[in-house]
Amino acid sequence: MFVVIPNLLMAALCYLLGAVPAATWVARSRGVDIRTVGSGNSGATNVLRSLGKGPAAFVALFDILKGVLAVTLARLVGLEPEWVALCGVLAVIGHNFSVFLGGRGGKGVATSFGTVAALSPAIGFFAFVLAIFTMWLTRYVSAGSIIGAAAVLALLAFSYLVQLPPPWYGTAALTVLALLLIWQHRDNIRRLTGGTERRLGEKA
Repeated sequence: MFVVIPNLLMAALCYLLGAVPAATWVARSRGVDIRTVGSGNSGATNVLRSLGKGPAAFVALFDILKGVLAVTLARLVGLEPEWVALCGVLAVIGHNFSVFLGGRGGKGVATSFGTVAALSPAIGFFAFVLAIFTMWLTRYVSAGSIIGAAAVLALLAFSYLVQLPPPWYGTAALTVLALLLIWQHRDNIRRLTGGTERRLGEKA
């Protein structure tokens, strides 16, 4: 019981870390309510369309660090690996469903990348490369994000084929993050298939 309480406190802290709405606060400092422009998401892509490259780069970096810090802090305080993975997932959930925004948030692309990279650098690297290549090729941020998530699932499956899988908790965490990211992009998938999705660089 006494061992579980510090773990739960750290898990709650990681959720709150992920819930920090950098996009909303950066936009608000410039007189913009990011939730009422563009896609309405509190994320770097919407900031890019609404405020430009500088603010978007800051938000993207901040959101990536939320995932990295959640995993790193959990390790530094000596949590078991299962709890470390859970803390990473909770940071993404915090971003997507922020208590500071009444349960709203972004789609978790940057924070998911930070968490995946911290939990499994190799899978994070290859998924990131495929995502960026897809964004460059198609100019659809959503397509790159979805391909990156799918790549995580494919790489996990490949790791089992070659009998070098991550521990069960790593597999569980990465699978949840990839599926959650794809689910968060369900509207984008409909727009992509319908030809109405906005490309990178288009203003809100």
